[in-house]
Amino acid sequence: MTQLWVERTAPRRYTGRSSRGAQVLIGNDDVEGVFTPGELLKIALAACSGMASDAPLARRLGEDYTTTIDVTGPADRDQERYPRLSETMRLDLSGLSEAERQRLLTVVHRAIDASCTVGRTLTSGTEVDFTVDTEAAEVADG
Repeated sequence: MTQLWVERTAPRRYTGRSSRGAQVLIGNDDVEGVFTPGELLKIALAACSGMASDAPLARRLGEDYTTTIDVTGPADRDQERYPRLSETMRLDLSGLSEAERQRLLTVVHRAIDASCTVGRTLTSGTEVDFTVDTEAAEVADG
């Protein structure tokens, strides 16, 4: 299983890392070149929807089809949460008949509903366990 972690690199700045060598810069929205944690959540949702629908779209439209998935949703700062996120997939279906278009859209929605782990987690909610390991910090410091 891929290990994931973040490391503090400066005040209010972190680097997210994976054991596969990937990294992403994370920080406040007033810092250039970084994503906020909320932006990463939104991107994860859009990417998950894209990946869940990739195979059925490629089968129907060809491996070289293009799409962009926009995701928006303002934060409710009183509750510190995103009460609603909206995704829009931009996709050229002009080569399909209306019936073919509707069938494909049904398949896309089903694929996303069935296998987008991020979307399924957000819509159903999840429990989050958080602990602080002070012994590991002492070993790292010392």
